[in-house]
Amino acid sequence: MAGMPQNYSICVVCSGNICRSPIGEAILRDEIRKAGLEDRVTVCSAGTGGWHVGEAADHRAAHVARSHGLDIADHRAEVFDADHLEEVDLVLAFDSGHVEALRRLARDDADLDKIRLLRSFDPESVADDDLEVADPYYGDKRDFEIAYQQVAAAAPGVIAYVREQLATQPA
Repeated sequence: MAGMPQNYSICVVCSGNICRSPIGEAILRDEIRKAGLEDRVTVCSAGTGGWHVGEAADHRAAHVARSHGLDIADHRAEVFDADHLEEVDLVLAFDSGHVEALRRLARDDADLDKIRLLRSFDPESVADDDLEVADPYYGDKRDFEIAYQQVAAAAPGVIAYVREQLATQPA
């Protein structure tokens, strides 16, 4: 439709798409809704590996999400592939291993520019040079809560960045 602003798409990527990225997707969707951007911004999640394709989120991730008022019960794991890079504007990775895997899928500099560590949007994490979200899979509920808090701390920076990107898009 002429004159309508373009949509902006984010994909949150971890290893198997059952722990960190479903939490990240839920947090970002909620923050986008609170920011009034849900009609312009979409969020998905995926994993760098296919170990859990089609599976629900880990029960500990679901529990932590629920404890914060978010529901990830409908989540099903999928794999991030090169086609995703054509479809999304921003790819948020949880650790340097994910960044490396995603960079191998990139076809050009434009694809590479889309890939960022999620915590690079949290000024405190940047100041502490602590930009990775540890995989809670082999941990306990506390590790999932830490992952939740790290993602939540980065969310305002992601929203601010998305607002900047939307402001520069042609109408």
